Amino acid sequence: MKIKDYWYTISIIILVILGYNFPETFSSFLGIKLNTFIKPVLQIIMLGMGATMTVQDFVEILKSPKKVFIGLFAQFTIMPFLGFFLSRSFDFPPEIAAGVVLIGCSPSGLASNVMALMAKANVALSITITSMATLLAPLLTPLLMKVLGGELIEIDFLNMLWDMSQLVLIPIILGLLLNKLFPEFVRKIIKILPVFSMAGIAYIILVVTASGAASLRTVGLVLVLVVFIHNIFGYILGYFSAKLFRLAETDARAVAIEVGMQNGGLASALANEMGKIATVGLAPAIFGPLMNVTGSMLANYWSKNEPGEN
Repeated sequence: MKIKDYWYTISIIILVILGYNFPETFSSFLGIKLNTFIKPVLQIIMLGMGATMTVQDFVEILKSPKKVFIGLFAQFTIMPFLGFFLSRSFDFPPEIAAGVVLIGCSPSGLASNVMALMAKANVALSITITSMATLLAPLLTPLLMKVLGGELIEIDFLNMLWDMSQLVLIPIILGLLLNKLFPEFVRKIIKILPVFSMAGIAYIILVVTASGAASLRTVGLVLVLVVFIHNIFGYILGYFSAKLFRLAETDARAVAIEVGMQNGGLASALANEMGKIATVGLAPAIFGPLMNVTGSMLANYWSKNEPGEN
């Protein structure tokens, strides 16, 4: 393992430390609250995702519907119920606990596709699960939050559905249209989209950490532990659920990574839309950098083990 392979993860950790120690500096600028820009930043990231989607991303559904269904079913059952169990197992304030449930109910993260490539997993399956989970999230995330997190905080299903549509569905549709109508323009900007996405996620994590620094000081280490357990068991249960249904090793690796790696940026943005960025947004903010560390380590381990060898 080389340090240069982890430069982004290290950068995120540094930003978390800065946000935690200097919350006032990174909460507002010239009197403008920096969390105001979380929504448009995420919308641009999702628009970029839509602009880079192709028919090939969904071909896997026709080729291997069973694999895709198993991956999606694992995604929207394992992590939400793990989040529910963990939120009730520790003595967190209700809004902090709701954040643990929220990250569990979110779709898989964009970084999962990169990790699948590193891990010698089925990358096509990984991309399809990410795309489908993201498109299903505007309906399933509010539904799961209502059922699993409704006792912790008030969840307005229709409001959350509309928030998710604004954050995910509408930008992706606009991205698809952009690609269809202006393919040359998309080809020109396609190389900078991943860079913007990485910078955007870093910005969201920094602002959420700064906004929730006071809450973090009361539950910090325990919440990090809970998020770590959530993440690791996501990989383990995702992998063995795929094996239970006799999927090939490359497919099981893809499912494990898809289940274990959640879209922390989206969950943070949703917490921000709910007006609870300093509490509900904390678990997603921790989950983001943590999953990059664990995901990189897992992908590095698998990269040294050919799928046929284990």
